[in-house]
Amino acid sequence: MHTIPFSELPLSKELQKAISEMGFEEASPIQTQTIPLLLEGSDIIGQAQTGTGKTAAFAIPVIEKIDLAQKAIQAVILCPTRELAIQVSEEFQKLLKYTRGVFVVPIYGGQPIQRQMQSLRQKPQIIIATPGRMMDHIERKSISLGDVKIIVLDEADEMLNMGFRESIEEILNYTPEERQTVLFSATMPRAIAALTKKYQRHPKHIQVAHKKVSAPKIEQFRIEVRPQMKLEVLSRLIDVYNVKSGVVFCNTKRQVDEVVTHLKARGYSAQSIHGDLRQTERDRVMKAFKNKKVDLLVATDVAARGIDVEDLEAVFNYDVPQDEEYYVHRIGRTGRAGKSGRAFTFASGKQSYLLRQIQRYTQADIKPHPIPSLNDIEEIKFVAQTEKIKETLLSGKLQTQIERVEKLMKEGEFTSMDIAAALLKMLTATPEVPEIEMPMYENRRDGGRGYGRDDRRGERGRGRNPGNRRDYRSYDREPGEEEPGMARLRLDAGRADGIRPGDVVGAIAGESGIAGNMIGAITIQDKQTFVDVPEDTAGKVMTAMKGKFIRGKRTTLTRANAK
Repeated sequence: MHTIPFSELPLSKELQKAISEMGFEEASPIQTQTIPLLLEGSDIIGQAQTGTGKTAAFAIPVIEKIDLAQKAIQAVILCPTRELAIQVSEEFQKLLKYTRGVFVVPIYGGQPIQRQMQSLRQKPQIIIATPGRMMDHIERKSISLGDVKIIVLDEADEMLNMGFRESIEEILNYTPEERQTVLFSATMPRAIAALTKKYQRHPKHIQVAHKKVSAPKIEQFRIEVRPQMKLEVLSRLIDVYNVKSGVVFCNTKRQVDEVVTHLKARGYSAQSIHGDLRQTERDRVMKAFKNKKVDLLVATDVAARGIDVEDLEAVFNYDVPQDEEYYVHRIGRTGRAGKSGRAFTFASGKQSYLLRQIQRYTQADIKPHPIPSLNDIEEIKFVAQTEKIKETLLSGKLQTQIERVEKLMKEGEFTSMDIAAALLKMLTATPEVPEIEMPMYENRRDGGRGYGRDDRRGERGRGRNPGNRRDYRSYDREPGEEEPGMARLRLDAGRADGIRPGDVVGAIAGESGIAGNMIGAITIQDKQTFVDVPEDTAGKVMTAMKGKFIRGKRTTLTRANAK
């Protein structure tokens, strides 16, 4: 796993400052390999999963290549969904914090097109777009791609699965032939190979190697929890397992400092260790931790490489690591020398998918773990306090306290049992916080397992869609025949209007936000089209599609007559 510090990359001081402020110390494996090649001008095929840091791998070189004097679109990033487009745009904004004169505009379905056109009039240099909305702007002539120097296809396999291949090719044909073309994809199906052969020039293939390793002596758990409740769950786990020696891993220096501050405020003995600390300070913290003067060490991956502590009870992945090898290195801090250990990983939404990738590549058995309830915490505290009470009773020397209890009994007509119960409640009381609900994800075909949108990659090639591709012809049914659990909708445009399956999928996915692979049977007739969508999304889809254009035609989507 070869990586280098960001400080060793030939980047502008503005970018270096932004990266440092974001809390990142070292480039991930995909960033280490990709950034220098993109800065040199090479075409790239990057085979990397979501969560490996690939957004920054292309965003950093894109920013460096922008000519501030040229007020034209110089870079285009195509994304399969509006959610990813927004996420990529947010990453660009963070990296551009100290770079003046670079303007980024995201364009995607579900946002008023007039607002996007107004933003485009400000002459942005970088466009982040979904293919469907990009084609809409091209047809309206509100976007010109004649000055594009670099184009990035992010999650290319997803875009092909959603039926965007024709749109992608049209967009590429609008850009100059001498442009730099970058493609990122988790998988490399035949269709991706055809795209690279047609549109890239001697591309460099970068693939992050995956090592299948496991740690059998370590109990590994996953806990689904919303980001804002992570600290509460961490505190409960520390209390339930009575952790006296544990390491909490975070992905950034900023997160490390925040976690330490909050843990200390809750009364835990915790110290931070990351790249901003001087070596003498790191040595001091590590010495205190090894000597059991500090219970919890909160660290980044880079700073924690020298941690070698005996009897480490638990590791907490406060953030899902960016690479499966990082995961193995983290949890390997516990369970050493044949001893058992525990590793807990917090995940929610899209991060749950990343954790499934880690589980697949490491062959690890990462079991679901319930969030400890307040009753669990009270029971743990009760057991601990009762042991102390027994020790105190056996030690004697309680005459003064007995006299005070008797006085309290006379003053308030309390029994000795009432007073003992009140004191025990005070000793074992937990903070008044709301119970934590498990994250709920709707509109999934995974039976509610709790994985986000990207989990569908693991389901490809099953059921009625074999071969890792979307074959709409195999979906055809009679127009009134609905699949169980699906609602059949009618679009007032068809073959005569140039409508294709990819147009329907792209428009619905882009405007409504539902995943493209959730869309079912599509039947295109001369003047109308029938499409199946999950029953519980039908209303949302019809509202989102109201008055929207497909192939230049304003369309209406309504419930089909089942008869």
